Amino acid sequence: MMGFSVKDKVALVTGANRGIGKAIVESFFKHGVKKVYLAVRNPESTQDLQAQYGEKVVALHVDVTDVASIKALAKETKDVDILVNNAGVMNLASPLSEEAEASLQHEFNVNVFGLLRTSQAFAATLETNKGALVQLNSIASIKTFGDITTYSASKAAAYSVTQGLREKLGEKGVSVLSVHPGPIATDMGQSAGFSDAPEATIVAEGIVSALEAGDFHLFPDPMARQLEEAYQSYADNIILGDLSV
Repeated sequence: MMGFSVKDKVALVTGANRGIGKAIVESFFKHGVKKVYLAVRNPESTQDLQAQYGEKVVALHVDVTDVASIKALAKETKDVDILVNNAGVMNLASPLSEEAEASLQHEFNVNVFGLLRTSQAFAATLETNKGALVQLNSIASIKTFGDITTYSASKAAAYSVTQGLREKLGEKGVSVLSVHPGPIATDMGQSAGFSDAPEATIVAEGIVSALEAGDFHLFPDPMARQLEEAYQSYADNIILGDLSV
């Protein structure tokens, strides 16, 4: 895949109001992005980013569980070069818990169908602008952890969809990046019991570098890189390999 520079580009980040999404916005501006659409359920939640960046940010409503909402967003933002699908949810749910089925449905609706909906709505724009899609997956995409089994299943499915998008969007000249952080110091990370995890900046800076390098996978933090070391051969030979020959 060709390298993709974020400089002078227009980005749209879902879930941009906190955690990794907010860190991505800050890193993008640090590396020369000229405008960022903050696509969130509650635009009021982005006031600090609006105060910091002024007219360089535009807060817009989106609900990734609502197709009409996503289509309206895509219609309003045809100048987008970089789509960052960061909005996601995580429930603590053992596969044996009574809540597991409802949890899985909720996480699939946001984490998997949300990715499908946003990708389909923005595909034409990304093709026209020869842009990039960045999907926030997880180390849980390739390793299930018992107490977040349903989340792990949703992220494994999202990773599978991301691979399909790499193939189909790649044919249209669009770069696709699959990001696989370990636990990060965000509200989500803390709710899972990780209080001394790396800051979200490590993910945001990694995204800029991975796009420039033309990579498909990013394992940005120390725990993620441990998994990457073991996964590398499979990823290179199977996920990125040409199995048609």
